[in-house]
Amino acid sequence: MLNSELSYKETKYFNSLFCDYLDTKDVLKEFYNNTPELNSFKDQIIEKQSNYDPKFREKLKNIILKQYSCIEINDKLKNTIHSLTDINTFTITTGHQLCLFTGPLYFIYKILTTINLTQKLKDNYPKYNFLPVYWMATEDHDFEEIKSFNFQNSNLYFNSIEKGPVGDISTKEIDSTIDNFASLLPDNNNSRELIELFKSSYLESDNLSQATRKLVHKLFKKYNLIIFDSNSKDLKNIFKPVIKVELYKNLIFNNSKSSINRLVSKGYKIQVNPREINLFYITKGYRSRIIKNKNLFMTDDNLFSWNEDEIDKELSNNPERFSPNVLLRPIFQEYILPNLCYVGGASEISYWLELKNCFDKLNLTYPILLNRNSVLLIESKQLNKLNRLGLDVKDLFLKEHELIAKYLMKLNLNQFNFNEQQNFLVNQFSELRDIAIKTDKSFIGAVNAQEKKQIKGLLNLEKRLLKANKKLNIDKIKRVTKLLNELFPNSKLQERVINFSEFYINNGNDIIDKIYKNLDSLNKKFTIIEV
Repeated sequence: MLNSELSYKETKYFNSLFCDYLDTKDVLKEFYNNTPELNSFKDQIIEKQSNYDPKFREKLKNIILKQYSCIEINDKLKNTIHSLTDINTFTITTGHQLCLFTGPLYFIYKILTTINLTQKLKDNYPKYNFLPVYWMATEDHDFEEIKSFNFQNSNLYFNSIEKGPVGDISTKEIDSTIDNFASLLPDNNNSRELIELFKSSYLESDNLSQATRKLVHKLFKKYNLIIFDSNSKDLKNIFKPVIKVELYKNLIFNNSKSSINRLVSKGYKIQVNPREINLFYITKGYRSRIIKNKNLFMTDDNLFSWNEDEIDKELSNNPERFSPNVLLRPIFQEYILPNLCYVGGASEISYWLELKNCFDKLNLTYPILLNRNSVLLIESKQLNKLNRLGLDVKDLFLKEHELIAKYLMKLNLNQFNFNEQQNFLVNQFSELRDIAIKTDKSFIGAVNAQEKKQIKGLLNLEKRLLKANKKLNIDKIKRVTKLLNELFPNSKLQERVINFSEFYINNGNDIIDKIYKNLDSLNKKFTIIEV
């Protein structure tokens, strides 16, 4: 079985801020705390244990057990949840939207990275308990982003006219989406198992929050994953002190500014810019930003407004209506969970790096940030095609025109050594410049112009020859591009487009185990796995 890897920078699909973080560049060390390495967790445990309120533990346990009331869980998971009351228990957390049928593959990789890390920590720190947590983004409002998934170049949609937090959206109209999906599947046991999995998760649930919990629970049942919904009155009640700081003192806006300015000055692109108030006001079917206009707090659609006394009262009576946005959510997570590490993708880690000063302001432990595993799954038949073409799996990360050029070079048909010709020209014109300096310096401009013209002409010849070679080998090139498009649909990483079901229909639930066994959560490399 092939199990290969390359650096994230080599893939050319990841931003410089993320790559420099993985490389622990000195320029970024002020923006985080401990590095994502095994020995860093010792200090992280000590720090988190010293400033996490132990009174939260019992509340957390009861809230999570209540959330699981719609699912029959085994004793192992119950005991895991009960262990939250132990001061030696810590969580490793990842979060994601409620994507339809889990959405792109990287949803699976996020959770498997989280599970993998907890096992490594248990092996190395046996006196502590480490629990994997999937934080469901039930309060998110962007239904357009989550309402579809891709299967074999077909986009399947779930349409709903409901508004507000996506976790509340009803699943009662989703049966036609499942039927459409079933019509695309081959007739085998894995397909039937997959359809039953989706039906029992979505058609036997009231909303997307319940459905996602059931689906993820079934997929990762053996791994003791805790699925967590933050859209809870009890949880928001715990978080009220920080909500007040955000409302009255603009916690995120005021304390992330200096970090953002320094990141920009170092040449990095900012992932998310904070607002003055990073909270939404939510009710059933409604979600709107909270803004402040002079002495009044209001929603940005002017539907609700409060003075300070009124908003204090509203927060006291209905804390569940105050929803953190993407930048305040990390604070919420680390405030209420005994968490050591957040597992996220490149974009997430990029905006977490804006927030360390906000954590410091609250005397809240900043978590270790771990990149989720990124993976390219390649089937045996695809690998065989690649080998027959004489290409390496790492060649697939070249741009299409670069890959074709490399392939044509391998064919060695009608090729000239243009590098040698170009080097020859450069040396010849260098000698001419030496002569010009000794005789007539005004001649140097003409030499440079002629050199540019000659090299341009040589490059044009190279392009014409490449074009001729393409025509001569059009069928072979089609095989190369077809394979490339299979593995990088629409020139995007496979993990950002394809749904896990494409591999499930051939492998069944074993595909989850197969991926898991080939991952190393602390390996800072992009992984290629044969399935």
